[in-house]
Amino acid sequence: MKKLLLSAALAVTALSGGAALAADYPERPVMMMVSYGAGGATDFQARIVTMTAGNEDALGMPIAIINKPGAGGRVGWNWFATQADADGYTLGAYNVPHFIAQSIKGGVQYSTDSFEPIANWGADPAVFVVKADSEFQSMDDVVAFAKENPGKLTFSGAGLFVGHHIAALQIEKAAGVKMAYIPTKGGGAAAMKSVIAGEVLGGVNNLSDAFRAQEAGNVRILGVADLERSAFLPDVPTMKEQGLDVDNASVNFRGVMVPKGTPQEVIDKLAVTVPEMFKNGRVAKKMKAGGSPMHIMTRDEVIEMWAAREATLKELLAGL
Repeated sequence: MKKLLLSAALAVTALSGGAALAADYPERPVMMMVSYGAGGATDFQARIVTMTAGNEDALGMPIAIINKPGAGGRVGWNWFATQADADGYTLGAYNVPHFIAQSIKGGVQYSTDSFEPIANWGADPAVFVVKADSEFQSMDDVVAFAKENPGKLTFSGAGLFVGHHIAALQIEKAAGVKMAYIPTKGGGAAAMKSVIAGEVLGGVNNLSDAFRAQEAGNVRILGVADLERSAFLPDVPTMKEQGLDVDNASVNFRGVMVPKGTPQEVIDKLAVTVPEMFKNGRVAKKMKAGGSPMHIMTRDEVIEMWAAREATLKELLAGL
């Protein structure tokens, strides 16, 4: 009987302790790690979607962004999986298909089991871009050049087995050509600079980065790697419309996660609060102005999305 009473008392203590933890969290500012450099699409959007975190109807504490770029996101996600404190004060931005594809290909210290998703804020398709004064006017022009000059069509992207690279592999396979994909060290921002500077003939990048660069008159967007045209680029056809069998496997889902082992009470509180934070009107206005498509998903929806994308990517990468 004494053992039963002790067990019951411990259970009540644990439950009340968890409730207290959730009620008090967060008691100090929170950090969010971005695996890409400052100025790129993920960094740009992460700063927007977290800007209201300090509001009383949100977390009540600000979220500070820290950048740990390198190796297409591997540096940051390796750190997040192996060294970040699982206490709710260290969040991470995820990019899918990036981290899932990298874990499938191997050589990293993380997988979907290393993290707990919180909520998704956006879905950013890959696009093919060229310098504003390029002779290429369509994907037909790009494919024709690649066929006449095997391996000589240079184009940039944010790294290996990120959304950009997956779209590039799909384009090559669909067109039956071999091009020269050049991964950059500084993520999407560096990849875009390579196109603008004329260091490469083209590039695969995020729609949001490309939208801002096109608005500035620096690039021209030739095609979108998605199933439908983007509302931000209604005049730009999809790859499929241009005869290339490229689906939406490379669409870049972005959101917030925590390390595995984070207290469930904290996960539950974040899972309720963060999606509502993303819905803030100021956030939506700034994201729209930056050409950044929003796609808000709850924790349960993200769990399903991660599982579906992992299954799709295992099949896709085996075929490529």
